[in-house]
Amino acid sequence: MRLKTKLEVAASALTFALVLLLSVLFVSELMRQRVEQTVKANDMLAHQVYLMTRRAVETGLRASPPVDRSDEALHKAVTDALRRDQPLTDVMNTIVRYSETVQDVSVTDAHGMTLVSTDPDAINQPATFRFGLKSLQGGGMERQIRVVFGKPRVLDTSQALDRNGMPFLVAHVGVRSTFLKNSYEPWLRDALWFALAAALAAMLSAGVLANVALRPLEAISARLDILTRASGELGTDSSAQLLAGGTGSDTVIRVTKSIDRLGEQMRTQEAGYTALQANLNQMLDTLRDGVMLFTADRRAVMVSDAVAYFLTTPVSEGHEEMVGKQLEEIFAPETALGAAVLEAFAEGGQVSAQGVTLEDGRQVQISLDRIDDGLGGGGNMGTLLTLRDMESAAQLGQELEVARRLAAIGKLTSGVGHEVKNPINAMVVHLELLRGKLVPGGREALAGAQRHVDILAGEMQRLDRVVQTLADFSRPMELHLREHDLRQVVGVVIELTAAEMEERAVGVTVEAPQEPMMVRADAELMQQAVLNLLLNGMQAMPAGGGAIHVRMRREHQFAVVEVADDGEGIPADLLPRIFELYFTTKPKGSGIGLAMTYRILQLHGGAMEVRSNAEPNSPERGTVFTFRLPIGAGVGGEGRKVVAVGASHKGLEERV
Repeated sequence: MRLKTKLEVAASALTFALVLLLSVLFVSELMRQRVEQTVKANDMLAHQVYLMTRRAVETGLRASPPVDRSDEALHKAVTDALRRDQPLTDVMNTIVRYSETVQDVSVTDAHGMTLVSTDPDAINQPATFRFGLKSLQGGGMERQIRVVFGKPRVLDTSQALDRNGMPFLVAHVGVRSTFLKNSYEPWLRDALWFALAAALAAMLSAGVLANVALRPLEAISARLDILTRASGELGTDSSAQLLAGGTGSDTVIRVTKSIDRLGEQMRTQEAGYTALQANLNQMLDTLRDGVMLFTADRRAVMVSDAVAYFLTTPVSEGHEEMVGKQLEEIFAPETALGAAVLEAFAEGGQVSAQGVTLEDGRQVQISLDRIDDGLGGGGNMGTLLTLRDMESAAQLGQELEVARRLAAIGKLTSGVGHEVKNPINAMVVHLELLRGKLVPGGREALAGAQRHVDILAGEMQRLDRVVQTLADFSRPMELHLREHDLRQVVGVVIELTAAEMEERAVGVTVEAPQEPMMVRADAELMQQAVLNLLLNGMQAMPAGGGAIHVRMRREHQFAVVEVADDGEGIPADLLPRIFELYFTTKPKGSGIGLAMTYRILQLHGGAMEVRSNAEPNSPERGTVFTFRLPIGAGVGGEGRKVVAVGASHKGLEERV
């Protein structure tokens, strides 16, 4: 059986079952209503007999009162009154004659003895047990049908006449189930035929509608065949399968196969596009230039992370929020950058390196590249906007120059250290031999020579330490990269230096985000880098002490740490040289610490910058070292907490 035929049969069967269920509910409701009508009608008849019985008793007792006050005399008087009352007898006979469902009517005493009845054989006989007619109201359709259409029985409707709060006489109306069956059977048969006809009609209608609804699948199948054939992803085997499926007689199966093939092709292409987008996003996140791609209707479809650095309006919360917004929603016309960008878009031409001065004094270059639609009509498919911070470009050039110098120094020191260390070792050996040959008796004469020998030995040891330091600096470092919370790395150094900071009256405050700042780094090397910066700030303080502020924050894809001191500052002419090996402004400094810190950050893919104010009377006097590391798996937050800490490590070697 074809799948289309199966669907039509399934739809028809489901519709038939649903209509059949509704028909059963319909017949059940009709049965309930008819039983309720029968119960109410017989209740009225029983009440009528009750009223006639009461009137007959009252009239008969007034005409023939009991001979005494005993119960037997009262029972005999009541019985005689009922049997002599012709109106009661007429009412009872009329009910039996004209009611379609009533079999008999009787009146019994409190003990169940029949006093009067339309059945002469039942008089003075105990009344037989009968089920109550009202019990059918509480039962379901199944019980009602079983009672009415099952074994013949008589159902009772009764109403009691009380005396002193106790039943005295009871009026009974007997309803025969056979009579109910004869009364219910015609309308029930009609209802069942109607339900069956409705179910069959619904089933046929469902089949026709299913056939009509599935008919467009022929056209859909043909279009899918065309789309699948046109796809360049199909190979020879797939095309053969497609043609074989297209000649089949089952349209639904052909459509299903075509959709499966198209879905596989779409998933393959989507995987390629996803990988391409991931690579593109990674490349854009590492750029310092802001890159934005707009459609022809000026809606942003691609925004790099660095764009937020150029915007000062509230819309610059993140590059994800800018995607999908109009150009006017991103660039405010009242800002210098916004006015320049909107004007460049309005002119409709190419813009190359147009300079703009922002409100904070930064120099920015904007470039606009129009993307042709390739149809030859000069249509515009989109626009690529590039924002470049000239200060960042200059800083990047400076960092590259410093890195180049450090690399050259590394090559030089590697060779020099090797060449110098061997002669020093030979000199040490010969000095030891010379010292051993000095006889004890000649020490007074050769005291001066011995002193010079000792000095020479000390100088050679000092030279050896310098050469060893130079070799250590130039030796390749082996990084042990792990995920670390940068707050904890800095916290360890703060605790390490606490004692010495307190001894020198230097207070340290730390401002860090509440959320982790996860970076992939070598914890020991990063602690060494932070330690060098803290010691450099501490040694820049005057004798009376000062304060160091350590600030940590997240700027987009980078974790930023600032170490600011209020020391004497670094003169502007010396700032370009502070990261050079062996350059120092301190009398006892080695000139290695900052160069080592810079190298550690470079090995981690980070960057470092410094700004300083050496004016003696300036309130902003001091130096701020800032380094950035790429964010790892952690996330940064906006809330910050400030903690006052005394920090340092007593006895540490001076690094700068």
